[in-house]
Amino acid sequence: MSASVDTHRAILRHHELRWRQQFLRVLVILTAVVGSLAVVGLFDPNRIATGVPAILNLLPEMFPPDFARWPFWIKPLIDSMAMSIAGTSIAVFFSLLLCFFAARNTSPSPALYVIATAVLNVTRAVPELILGMILVAAVGFGALPGTLALGLHSVGMLGKFYAEAIELCDQEPIEAARSSGASESQVIVHSILPQVFPAMADVTFYRWEYNFRASMVVGAVGAGGIGLEIISALRIMEYQQVSALLLVVLVVVTALDSMSNALRHWMVQ
Repeated sequence: MSASVDTHRAILRHHELRWRQQFLRVLVILTAVVGSLAVVGLFDPNRIATGVPAILNLLPEMFPPDFARWPFWIKPLIDSMAMSIAGTSIAVFFSLLLCFFAARNTSPSPALYVIATAVLNVTRAVPELILGMILVAAVGFGALPGTLALGLHSVGMLGKFYAEAIELCDQEPIEAARSSGASESQVIVHSILPQVFPAMADVTFYRWEYNFRASMVVGAVGAGGIGLEIISALRIMEYQQVSALLLVVLVVVTALDSMSNALRHWMVQ
């Protein structure tokens, strides 16, 4: 009886300790969130009171949307779509080259792991907007610098997700293949890729959608695409054209989302 009571008390103490630890974690996160909201000025009533009426005054100027220049938007839309596809393709190619070196369970040596991880960190750390500005200065205006900016930045993101998927895959098929005398390339092709391919496909298609939206951002610095049209309309305060362009982008992004879902199911079935 005494042993049963002691066990029950130990279980209660263990649960109480876990609850306290969880409470402390939540408290730390909430402190960081509230502190961040205060730092950015979200708790400043004067700025909020000034900003909200300004936005409400701007909204009537955006309606009704003006689609008068829609024939001039077709080419930039095609450019943005091409930039997103080409940039994602570049990122997939280089990410596949790096991810096996950046995963602890497949990297041939610790030095190569450190180098591959550093390359992914560097490409991920520089925003595509900054890359776009640098590449516009290097290769000139147009879709090429935008594509390179999207591709280089995406290498860091895709490579990291690919490497994490490889590290989290089931080790038993890998060990079985190695114990049977399979080469490292055979282990990757037959034991690792079948496990991680669905996760890789998911994050790749998500990145494609993201790159289409990001193409509008790099377009703001002269890197082509529909973003250049939006920035041009904003500069001359043609807010009705801006709202029309945003509606067009919304339709394209929605269609892109449906297309990527269909492609994802088709590839992983």
